[in-house]
Amino acid sequence: MKLSLPVMLLLLNFGCNDSDTETPDPILPAQELLNVSYGQDAEQKMDVYLPQGRTDETTKTFILVHGGGWSGGSRTDFNYVVPLLKAQFPNHAIVNIDYRLGTMQSPGFPKQIQDIEMMISFLKNSDYNISDQYAFIGASAGAHLSLLYSYHFDPLHEVQAVCSIVGPTDFTDPAYTGNPLFQYGLMALVGNANYSLNPEVFIEVSPTSHISPQSPPTIMFYGGQDPLIPISQGTRLRDKLENAGVYNEFYLYSDGGHGNWNLQIMADFQQKLIAFLKSKF
Repeated sequence: MKLSLPVMLLLLNFGCNDSDTETPDPILPAQELLNVSYGQDAEQKMDVYLPQGRTDETTKTFILVHGGGWSGGSRTDFNYVVPLLKAQFPNHAIVNIDYRLGTMQSPGFPKQIQDIEMMISFLKNSDYNISDQYAFIGASAGAHLSLLYSYHFDPLHEVQAVCSIVGPTDFTDPAYTGNPLFQYGLMALVGNANYSLNPEVFIEVSPTSHISPQSPPTIMFYGGQDPLIPISQGTRLRDKLENAGVYNEFYLYSDGGHGNWNLQIMADFQQKLIAFLKSKF
């Protein structure tokens, strides 16, 4: 029996699956969200760079943490890194944060770690459509905070890689404990604490105190002419990571200062950092 054309079309329509007519999810456009508040304090701000086509399952996030001796600096100090990461990792999100600065009356620890925790919580509860996979890149005091959070305050091990650019790592190092200049500088982090009277405070804020086999892969960059961070800060971190069996890369630029490196060093630093992140993140 032959079917008329209208009947055939009707049967075809009924035979289609719902999935055949579903509208695919739209591709999310890239966004730049500047001066976002992740907390109530005026210093709890961040810039968020979201890639096109992101998803909450696959889109990883870089967290940038500026330096400044725990008492100064700004996320704008790290603006130069954003285009580099965008170019090399176009499918990753980038978050560049400020945090509450430390003073003698209101030291950086623990409030600066709490700010990082608050920022991570904000990201998780946002509609940014990014995953819970993070890599931290910090400079100087920001490197210290990045290491401390990654080793000690990330119980779910969501940090998959961390980079220290001339970061302090061990405040029990004799190069620190025996130097009044460093003791004075640390007041912005721990307040009016004295190492000989309160060694437990300095142990608690030292990233090297919290390394375990579960610590994330780490890359370190230090300067041989750095007046603020002794070379031993890098080697002590390297040795602790080695002893724990944690993948790490340690680079010492013999002519480099406290991050104020020449073009040749900067080019090498960028090349090594990108290679590490592509391998481990």
